[in-house]
Amino acid sequence: MPASHTVPAVRGSNAPGHPASDRRQQPRKGAPFHRRFLGRNPLGWLFSAPYLVFVIAIFAYPLGFAVYMSFFDYFFAAPGAQVDRPFVGLDNYAQVFTDPQVLQSFGNVLIFLVINVPLTVVLSLILAAALNSAVRFRTFLRVSYYVPYVTASVAVVGVWLFLFSGDGLVNRVLGPLAPNPTWLVNSQLAMPMIALFVTWKQLGFYILLYLAALQNVPGELYESAATDGAGKIRSFMSVTVPGVRPATVLVLLLSTVTGANLFTEPYLLTGGGGPNGASTSPVLVMYQQGIEQGHPGYAAAIGIVLVVLVLAIAFLQNRFAGGRDS
Repeated sequence: MPASHTVPAVRGSNAPGHPASDRRQQPRKGAPFHRRFLGRNPLGWLFSAPYLVFVIAIFAYPLGFAVYMSFFDYFFAAPGAQVDRPFVGLDNYAQVFTDPQVLQSFGNVLIFLVINVPLTVVLSLILAAALNSAVRFRTFLRVSYYVPYVTASVAVVGVWLFLFSGDGLVNRVLGPLAPNPTWLVNSQLAMPMIALFVTWKQLGFYILLYLAALQNVPGELYESAATDGAGKIRSFMSVTVPGVRPATVLVLLLSTVTGANLFTEPYLLTGGGGPNGASTSPVLVMYQQGIEQGHPGYAAAIGIVLVVLVLAIAFLQNRFAGGRDS
């Protein structure tokens, strides 16, 4: 019978699971309070403190104050002025779910997301994969796709109005085939046109995200796929798409959050949500109610409902698109 060999146990305080190693990983119970609270490297808190202050001041505090405002009939006043702000409980939230204008705005942004998010994911991934390959003028094309993203919205909107206004270039080319009413004053086409505009303007940013993700896809996988007889389309579906899955989840989340905060485009392209509210967004309604009409408490309630809905959509996207690893 062959002799059995046993592997000797690893000795020394550096071995995983060794009591001395565990003690070094965690502060001792008798350590000072600041050591137990800040850990072994308190200098890390010093480096992260500026960003922590930024998050609290720019995001956390306004969100908490918006929640507070949503329970009151709030009114902005000069500093030191005594203004009655009665507590109204859930009345603002009840009004949100019964106001036809607000409900229409949520329906409009849903139409926007259904068009914008899939187009953004598909086009940015395809263009990024094409730019990542050995094509001529690759640097020029990368810059060209990114230019609309960094250009001021007002300037880009001017170009879009020149193209799609009633006597614009597109209608002149189409002639009798042009829609009547025209693109941006048509209640059926206004929001889809805004979705296409935002997709075109922000495509360069998402292309850069995918280009960065494509650098992490091993080239050996494409070689193996080619050896097995896979063509370009099959390699794209079997290697590229799974390889950039984390980036796809990120693009889904960012495009959803950006679409939910839609404001500038309908405000400039359709004159503030026209025609007849067909392109109104929840953030635009918040601006109208909170700033123009002086109902910030009601506007805050709309914003909180929007935040909750976006978080729910983001959770579902992360759950079904991100998989277990996310």
